[in-house]
Amino acid sequence: MTLPHPISKYVVFLFGALLLTAALQKPAAAAKLTFNPTSLHFGEVVVGQSESLPVTVTNASATGFTLSAITATAVDFSVKQPVLPMTLAPGQSFTLTVTFRPMVSGSDSASIAFNGNAILAVHGSGTSAKSLIPNPPSLAFGNVQAGNTAKVFVTLTNAKNGNVNISSDLTKGTGFAVAGLPLPLTLTPGQSFTFTISFSPQLAGPVSGSFQGLNPNNSTNVSIPLSGTGTAGGQLSVSPASVSFGNVNVGATASQSGSLTATGASVTLTSAGSSSSEFSLSGVSLPLTLTTGQTTPYTVVFTPKSSGTASATLSFSTNTSSVSESLTGSGVSAVQHSVSLSWNPSTSQVTGYNVYRSSAAGGPFGKVNSTLDAATAYTDGSVASTHTYYYVTTAVNSSGQESAYSNQVQVVVP
Repeated sequence: MTLPHPISKYVVFLFGALLLTAALQKPAAAAKLTFNPTSLHFGEVVVGQSESLPVTVTNASATGFTLSAITATAVDFSVKQPVLPMTLAPGQSFTLTVTFRPMVSGSDSASIAFNGNAILAVHGSGTSAKSLIPNPPSLAFGNVQAGNTAKVFVTLTNAKNGNVNISSDLTKGTGFAVAGLPLPLTLTPGQSFTFTISFSPQLAGPVSGSFQGLNPNNSTNVSIPLSGTGTAGGQLSVSPASVSFGNVNVGATASQSGSLTATGASVTLTSAGSSSSEFSLSGVSLPLTLTTGQTTPYTVVFTPKSSGTASATLSFSTNTSSVSESLTGSGVSAVQHSVSLSWNPSTSQVTGYNVYRSSAAGGPFGKVNSTLDAATAYTDGSVASTHTYYYVTTAVNSSGQESAYSNQVQVVVP
């Protein structure tokens, strides 16, 4: 049977309306909050006292999230409220402070709710006296230059009548570290143990964290807040940036001067040296600390061991950075000069001749030949460049008698 046209149009319209209703009822993706740390453990807190811990809250969704309420599900926990409402863009974070103030002894757990959703777990334990008493109770390292390390001694004392066990520890915060704490560790009543906590910032800026000692049940029996600020590291500069020694005779030495300067903040020179044994550094004793603006000189010595061009890098390392200076030089063989002498033979019967030399005209003269020379010629190979020499000879007979000096000859060595 064929329906009338108006009824057919009504069915099509109703079907379209159903489709439209279904599309409007599709739920939107919920915003996701993440926390660092993922939960808060306050450990033991004396009844009536309080302890606060920070947590970083981040919007990990791809859409904005409006936060209108933050509440704790137990009265012993409270939140330092930011200005609400607040909207977090995707990836945006803020720091929230949670405080635990137990009113009675015993374990307590709760959650921090965001817009009514309890999603951050918090734990603590009220006690009449803490199991472990830290001294100091908190560590504030203050300003520490990036690349440097500050250390503080910490003492834990068992304040209970029974043994206290520390099976593991947890240190939070970039740059904080524990040393000298052997775990597991058992402290008898009244016993103390001392170890160190250090702060080694790598970047400038404030850092906060904590040290927690955990018992065998993985609960916190001691917590120490940590804080410090990394400051910009000083810079070391070297002058000049490069040194050329030119030509230096093989086996001889040549020296050049340089200087090191600290800028921005103090630096500690921890190592220095040359990449080649032909270049050596002197005038610097390590370790060496330079305050801001301070300059210290040094000397570089070039001792070529063979002919040819030599190069090296002179490196200086500090607690925060390193600098270098390029070195070049050429080893050259020393020019060897000699003087050849000859004379007419004596008319008398002689056994040989002696050769004498002086640096001044007329002497005094010193003999240069080690044995009597039977020939009438002699080569002197022990002369130096840019010197002038004066020579004479004598004749010696078989009885050892020596004649007077011959005429004097002047020789200029270039």
